[in-house]
Amino acid sequence: MSPQPVLVVGSIGLDDVETPFGKAQGVLGGSAVYASAAASLFAPVRFVGVCGEDLPADAFEFLRARGVDLSGLERVAGGKTFRWAGRYHFDMNARDTLLTELNTLATFDPKVPPAWRQTPFVFLGNLLPSIQGKVLDQLPSRPVLAVLDTMNYWIENAPSDVKAAAAIRRMGPSSVVVKKGEHGALLFTDGRVFAAPALPLEEVFDPTGAGDAFAGGFVGSLAAEGRVDEPSLRRAVIAGSAVASFCVERFSVEGLRDRSPKEIEARIAQFRELAHWS
Repeated sequence: MSPQPVLVVGSIGLDDVETPFGKAQGVLGGSAVYASAAASLFAPVRFVGVCGEDLPADAFEFLRARGVDLSGLERVAGGKTFRWAGRYHFDMNARDTLLTELNTLATFDPKVPPAWRQTPFVFLGNLLPSIQGKVLDQLPSRPVLAVLDTMNYWIENAPSDVKAAAAIRRMGPSSVVVKKGEHGALLFTDGRVFAAPALPLEEVFDPTGAGDAFAGGFVGSLAAEGRVDEPSLRRAVIAGSAVASFCVERFSVEGLRDRSPKEIEARIAQFRELAHWS
């Protein structure tokens, strides 16, 4: 079966990042960018996001070259792109957010092109939860899989919108994936727990976007197989972890930009060996 397409809707950002190992100013970021860069390593991607005129015109050329369909990209005339600045400590689980400017993201009203509304696999990045709901409302039939993500900004500033967790638990999902950052990921399915530990790396420069890269790789892997069952979920968790491990080795999306299929396959094999997963 040919890989199924993935619809990615999320933020586009310009980031200022400082870690103990260096600084990067005004680099490309945002959940839609990281997730698309990761998912497109496995499956066709349909990209929906908003930016301002300050974003360089060639910012998305590496995605376009990888076959990402950018028809859903909205560039606001005279607008400014979402800006974020953060400083990481030696323990990179600890981060100080120095700046958050929503700019064009504050009024973003995603429009899914009509031809994309039957996309079987969907990833909604860390937008306002009510906006994520509006995107789902544009899809006339239930996708094979819809993955939603959030972040501390929305949890702290839109608590009335962030009520999905309790509702999902009441629905009794058959499978749940938990991202644990440097500790890897857990898959709960059919009463069993599978752990995918994080891969020890010689160089970790920037953890920004690693969660989005994991999610993109996870959804992209499932779309490549065209199904969602226990074996494919296990493979998808490994694929997401592998892609995220490339992400943290460079600033911005540089760790994902020029990855070859052989590199991805080799990193996935490392994870399978580490996790003792077939």
